[in-house]
Amino acid sequence: MHNKVVYRTAKALQRRGVPVLRFNFRGVGMSEGSHDRGRGEQDDVRAAIDYMAGEFPGRRVLLAGFSFGAWLGLRVGCEDARVSAVIGLGLPVDKSDMSYLVSCEKPKLIIQGGKDQFGSHANIEAFFATLPEPKRLVIVDGADHFFTGQLDAVGAAIDGWLDGSGIPSRAAVKNKG
Repeated sequence: MHNKVVYRTAKALQRRGVPVLRFNFRGVGMSEGSHDRGRGEQDDVRAAIDYMAGEFPGRRVLLAGFSFGAWLGLRVGCEDARVSAVIGLGLPVDKSDMSYLVSCEKPKLIIQGGKDQFGSHANIEAFFATLPEPKRLVIVDGADHFFTGQLDAVGAAIDGWLDGSGIPSRAAVKNKG
C-alpha cells in the first residue's frame, strides 16, 4: 500500500474528493495471513469493498488496482454490483490471465507504461481492443511498470478520465497495491 504508484493514484483520487482505502494483501507488510496465489486475496478485495460500502452507504465504489492488485481487484470489481467503475494500472497482461475483463461492461480506465516489463505496449493494445465499452487506455510513453519519473501522468490520466466519464467524483474508492 506504500508503493509509489498506489500512493499517487490515491492522492489523485483524494484531490477529487473521492474517499480512498489503501490496504496490503494478506501476508504483505504487517498484514496477517500468507500469500494465497490470488484465491484468498480476492477475499481481501471483497472485504475492502464491504468496508467501503459500509462506511459510505448508498454510494457506488470505484475500484483501482496496480499490477497484482489490478489482476485481482478488477476481477472482483467487475463481479460486484456495488462497484461502478474500475481503474487498472500496470496490467500484467504478458503473463496473467485477464480475460475476465472481456465480459466487464463497467467503465474502465487502463493506464500502462509504454515500456512496462509485465505488460508490453503491443500486448496491452491487443488486449484492450477486445474489451467492451466504455473504456479508455492511456499509454504513458517511456514509462516502465512503476511509471518511474512519470507519476504526474498517472494523476493527469485519472483526472482526464473522471472529467469525461460521467462518473461522479464523489464515489467511494478502494485502492490496493
